[in-house]
Amino acid sequence: MYAIIDNGGKQYKTFEGEYIEIDLLPDEVGKKKSFDKVLLLSTDEKVEAGEPFLKGVSVEGTILSHFKGPKLIVFKYRAKQRFRVKTGHRQKYTRVMIDSIAFPGKAEVEKKSEQEEPEEKKTASVKKTVSTAKKATEKVVKSTPSVAKKPPAAKSKTVAKKPTTAKKPAAKKPAADKK
Repeated sequence: MYAIIDNGGKQYKTFEGEYIEIDLLPDEVGKKKSFDKVLLLSTDEKVEAGEPFLKGVSVEGTILSHFKGPKLIVFKYRAKQRFRVKTGHRQKYTRVMIDSIAFPGKAEVEKKSEQEEPEEKKTASVKKTVSTAKKATEKVVKSTPSVAKKPPAAKSKTVAKKPTTAKKPAAKKPAADKK
């Protein structure tokens, strides 16, 4: 299930339990935020599109953090005019965790999806999460250094330098007779 919301003139595809990065919001970290401008709602059974927004549908989220995006370089240049301006810019963003997508009839949809999922799939998903947890702990155990082994000492090679000889002045060539 997902919803497409409108915020700040941009559209974002949201899923429950995932986060989105949107333009900076004036709210502080930890506050709840509700997005009422829902353009499209897709459940397992159907897809609803608003004209322009859906009524009674909202997306609830929690503000996780405020951060800056990567630095962008803006370079203006005019040929043969000795005009060069170099500036940088970093856009500010807010990371929002999507807690829930609320819409009329949500409880019925969730009950149907739970009933349709057989027991085999539930146990398979539990086994999968357990195996991934085991792999993660194995990686941590492998990555922790036990006793640091020192690399073998490199043998220093001494190179004998050749004795330098002073250059002898070049013999003068006899001048050719000019005719």
